[in-house]
Amino acid sequence: MSPTDNPTVVLVHGAFADASSFARVIPELLGRGLNVVAPAVPNRSLLGDSAYIASVVRQIPGPVVLVGHSYGGAVITVAGVEDNVKALVYLAGYALEEGESLGELQGGFPDSDLAGALVYTPFPLEGSPAPGTDVSVRPDRFHAVFAADVDPSLAAVLAVSQRPLAAQAFGEKAPAAAWKTKPSWGLVAASDHTINPDVERYGYERAGMTTIEVDSSHLVMLAHPGRVADLIEEAVRAVR
Repeated sequence: MSPTDNPTVVLVHGAFADASSFARVIPELLGRGLNVVAPAVPNRSLLGDSAYIASVVRQIPGPVVLVGHSYGGAVITVAGVEDNVKALVYLAGYALEEGESLGELQGGFPDSDLAGALVYTPFPLEGSPAPGTDVSVRPDRFHAVFAADVDPSLAAVLAVSQRPLAAQAFGEKAPAAAWKTKPSWGLVAASDHTINPDVERYGYERAGMTTIEVDSSHLVMLAHPGRVADLIEEAVRAVR
C-alpha cells in the first residue's frame, strides 16, 4: 500500500477544548501505525470552522477518516463532503441534518447540566462595532459537567485552558450533511452531562451510523482512549 493509499485520521476537537483533548488517543493511533493530524479549530463559527477543516483535509494526500468530538461532530458533518473524506467518526458529537443548527438539534431534548454552567463573555469582532460573545464552562463546574471520570488534576488544567466557542456557532445551519454519502460511526457517551446522550443517539440513528455506547463523561477520548482508538481503527479498516 502506498503512503497516499493509507488513510489519515484527522481529529477535530470540540468546544471548550483544543487538540490536547486527544492527547491519550493520539499515541494509541500512532502505535497502530496510523497517520494522524489534529488541527486547531478556530471555534468562531460553524461555517468558518468547517471551511477551515475542509482546507486542512484538501491538503492531505490520499483518503481521510474525519473524527469529530462534540461540536467537532457538527464541523465534520459539513467539512466531510470533501472528496477525499472516506469515513466519519462521531465522539459524543452532534450529527446535524442539512439545514439544521446546533440549537435546533439540541432544543428538541431536555437540557443537560451544561446549560446551567455556561459563562458568556464579550470579545471584539473585527470590522464590527458590536462585540461577539464567547461561551465557556465555569471552571468550578468543569470537572463535574465535562470530565467527571478524568483525573481531577488534569480536569483542573483543562478548566483554565478552555478554547471558548463563539455563540454565533449555535445558530448557524449546516449547509450539508456528509453522513448522507459517507459511511459513519458514532460513540455515545452514556454518562455525558455536557450533551444529553439522547441528542447523540438521535443524530446517530437518523444517520444510520454504526453506533457503540461507552459509560463515559463527555471527554471520552481522555477517559477511554482505547475504546475510542478501536472505533477509529474500525473506520480505517473499512476504508482500506
